[in-house]
Amino acid sequence: MTTVRAAITQTTWTGDKESMLDKHEQFMRDAAAQGAQVICFQELFYGPYFGITQDKKYYRYAEPADGPIVQRFAALAKELHMVAILPIYEEEQTGVYYNTAVIVDADGTILGKYRKHHIPHLESFYEKFYFRPGNLGYPVFDTAVGKIGVHICYDRHFPEGWRELGLNGAQMVFNPNASKPGLSNRLWELEGPAAAGANQYFVLVPNRVGKEDNEYGDLAVNFYGTSYVVDPRGNYVGELGSSEHEEVLIRDLDLDAIRDTRDDWQFYRDRRPDAYGEIVAP
Repeated sequence: MTTVRAAITQTTWTGDKESMLDKHEQFMRDAAAQGAQVICFQELFYGPYFGITQDKKYYRYAEPADGPIVQRFAALAKELHMVAILPIYEEEQTGVYYNTAVIVDADGTILGKYRKHHIPHLESFYEKFYFRPGNLGYPVFDTAVGKIGVHICYDRHFPEGWRELGLNGAQMVFNPNASKPGLSNRLWELEGPAAAGANQYFVLVPNRVGKEDNEYGDLAVNFYGTSYVVDPRGNYVGELGSSEHEEVLIRDLDLDAIRDTRDDWQFYRDRRPDAYGEIVAP
């Protein structure tokens, strides 16, 4: 049996970047102390969720994918022998910004990055003001704990990306979020388990939690936490995270369950890509 101990985290904006970085470093150390081998933070982990408003001051949270924040956590990953998925605000060049997750291996090597493909633009989620759509496809990274893919927040509403990650060999797909009550409530319950069951891999979904009224006052939304992990049959692994408080969830993933599930349900054998042409028609 190949078991991976995974961690996902949820917390609320403290009010400043440095304390958020310190908090997430401690999350990583706490997870390592509990035997975690891989960790993923929430979407845009070291800042507020600035899609609440359209304000160019938040562009200053962007930095290169090999910048100081990633270098800090890459060094920590090497120290703790832990794979890290770091959801950052990426600056490719001045004025060109992406919602990105950087993948760091357990030896501190920066393996690459995923850029969020699907960018919403609706009330309290004004993301097109901040991000260009991702342009790097759906890469899967061969890490010390297995093959990892990423799908960021709003991406989860689009099943095509989940399937691409499965076809590219993902065993674990991390889906960092900033999700709040409203239209997404029922989808939050459905989409992760459905994606895991349809594609027969583990899905790990960290979410922000709490109200960032220290940044946005009356405009603040209440992120509902309830981070979770799902197995290849679409079942939760352990309990959901708190809906109110910060938390580090530690879950054991039996990677042999992927093969067992695919042997029982031959979805990859029986799929018909020759019949799906209209899906990708412009």
